Amino acid sequence: MRVGTGHVAWQRFRASEAMAVTVAVEMVDAIETTANGAATGLRPRADLRNVAIIAHVDHGKTTLVDGLLKQSNVFRDPDAAGSLILDSNDLERERGITILSKNTAIAYGAVKINVIDTPGHADFGGEVERVLNMADGCLLLVDAVEGPMPQTRTVLGRALARGLRPIVVVNKIDRPAARSEEVVGLVQDLFLELATDADQLEFPVLYTIARDGRAGTTPDATALAPDLRPLLEAIVAEVPPPLVDPDAPFQMLIASLDYDTHRGRIAIGRIGRGRVRVGDTLLHLGPGGEQARQRISALTVFAGLGRREVTEAEAGEIVALAGFNDAKIGATLADPSLPERLDVIEVEEPTLRLTFGVNTSPLAGREGQYSTSRQLGERLYRELETNLSLKIEPTAQADVFAVSGRGELHLSILIETMRREGYEFQVSRPEVITKEVDGQTLEPIEHLVIDTTDQFVGVITDLVGGRKARLMDMVNDGRGNVRLEFAIPTRGLIGLRNAFLTATKGNGVLASRLLAYEPWQGQIASSRSGALVASEGGVALAHGIANAQERGLTFIEPGTVVYEGMVVGQQPRPGDLAVNICRAKKLTNMRASTSDISIRLTPPVQLSLEQALDFLADDELLEVTPQGWRLRKRLLTQDERAKAKKRGQEASASRG
Repeated sequence: MRVGTGHVAWQRFRASEAMAVTVAVEMVDAIETTANGAATGLRPRADLRNVAIIAHVDHGKTTLVDGLLKQSNVFRDPDAAGSLILDSNDLERERGITILSKNTAIAYGAVKINVIDTPGHADFGGEVERVLNMADGCLLLVDAVEGPMPQTRTVLGRALARGLRPIVVVNKIDRPAARSEEVVGLVQDLFLELATDADQLEFPVLYTIARDGRAGTTPDATALAPDLRPLLEAIVAEVPPPLVDPDAPFQMLIASLDYDTHRGRIAIGRIGRGRVRVGDTLLHLGPGGEQARQRISALTVFAGLGRREVTEAEAGEIVALAGFNDAKIGATLADPSLPERLDVIEVEEPTLRLTFGVNTSPLAGREGQYSTSRQLGERLYRELETNLSLKIEPTAQADVFAVSGRGELHLSILIETMRREGYEFQVSRPEVITKEVDGQTLEPIEHLVIDTTDQFVGVITDLVGGRKARLMDMVNDGRGNVRLEFAIPTRGLIGLRNAFLTATKGNGVLASRLLAYEPWQGQIASSRSGALVASEGGVALAHGIANAQERGLTFIEPGTVVYEGMVVGQQPRPGDLAVNICRAKKLTNMRASTSDISIRLTPPVQLSLEQALDFLADDELLEVTPQGWRLRKRLLTQDERAKAKKRGQEASASRG
């Protein structure tokens, strides 16, 4: 490992940025020949670098990209550009996470740097897997306090497996609890486990405060440069330029898709070989073996936050091509004279499944613009074009679709996106996807990492122990901070985050990654108590809600339209309790109709979408509309539920 290496080259850059190309060419001279000295036919594009930024969630990737853009003269007024510049999606800004990978480009001297910002949450690992093939190097961001986290290991392993040249960036070194040198040691151990080549163990380390746009070669926050120039110089000096053959027949793997109202679908990818011009005819080789010949109507490259139209692009460049209306991620665009298909992008299998169905509640069709099975199915299958981690399968019911994803967040983002687009539907409780191997049922096991304080160790151990978790490691830093590592079934993570935040009073962070498939770990007892279920339909009144609050917590306010079978609250005991939430006071000559005004109600519990999914029982559904979501029973009437319960008891008795 080299800490702060390349300093001599950086000084040369500071003296003259024009020397960037010369240094890059000198660095790759040895690459141009094989071991016996024969020419390979490839040449380096010294004016280009393709780098991906990878890290665990909340370690500062998008903030670092903000700094790079602001310091690269992309904006006329950098101070007015704000933050989270690449997170243009409303959900990304609201949740403070990156959901979709983004492309941007900056110029440093004579070198163009294509930057790929990737998601940090494990549920969006498919986004990372499909764009890493466009990069030659990567910036591995690590928090100076948290150190390597589960997703750090996952994305680094994939980057090293693809042969990307890594640069380690220790971020947030100004935090009071920063332990930069210790974190570098942990990163070194991680490289020893994951490296596929001895050369990958020689990596430069830089230190940054991405929020302030500062970088340097030492962990001393006061010694950092006033800008990110050291990081840019490291990218030019350490990330190898793409090796290309511009004279070979064109070939490109589609890694991403975009859409333009005028030009239609746009295919994005890195040109693997050859060159391309506007008007060229290419062969679209689909991942399923289908072929189509189409003509390029527009060609753009990335420049700053936007794209710049060009007439020609060469191998090594990341481009966006228009004219391919049926383009698919994983397909190959090739010259018809040499139609060779590239390997399809492989992503990990999903681990959770739930069902999307047409809304069947008494309020169906009142709030959504799209509510039919045809509209729902078309939207779900359209999602497969860009969301590679998703799987959709039909079920025995024509209006119900089984949707599988990486995790709760992955599925909830899809639900929220469709809700905001005007779709109305109902979803079931998430369930784990198992495998059958040699007659044995296997289930996914996650590596769970929890950072908290020592006062909550007992509470957390008890919490996850009931979910079949096994303690793998526990480290106390001597300052009251503890890291706990568990192996836990994926189904044990359903609803864990909310229970964890409650148990630790917000003093903790948890993260997980898929570890392996192991034999079924046994039944996990449900920690959820019973529900308060509306016994009649109508409008919720203060008097009825007050009576319900004597029995538990309520989820609705006065004036809310309810229907029989709708879940309106939670009671502390097992089993469901029917309540008349629409009950009004009887009017007499002693009671005025305005007497409800004096009733004091406890504010209702407002469940987030993830909390609502966690709350669901097997006999419940979540009704989702553009105006919100409602919890409901699958069988709405009390008689239907009683008969179903009796049939279940009789079936259990006959099996016994």
